[in-house]
Amino acid sequence: MRVFPVYAPKLIAKHARIFLKGAIWVKDLGRLEFEKGRFLLPGKGLPKVKQAVIELNQLLDRQTQQMSSV
Repeated sequence: MRVFPVYAPKLIAKHARIFLKGAIWVKDLGRLEFEKGRFLLPGKGLPKVKQAVIELNQLLDRQTQQMSSV
């Protein structure tokens, strides 16, 4: 599990894209799990955690589209 001391969406998305499955811990957000390069929405969690997961998945989608168009 990798620990991120700050919320850095681009670095977090890159980590998930490279490793495809695992978990990370982000200060102020807690543990986030990802599988197949996508972050999983927690069943119970704070709205800011859910918003961060949505933002990270959108960033991963944009990066995937950019890579496929090259």
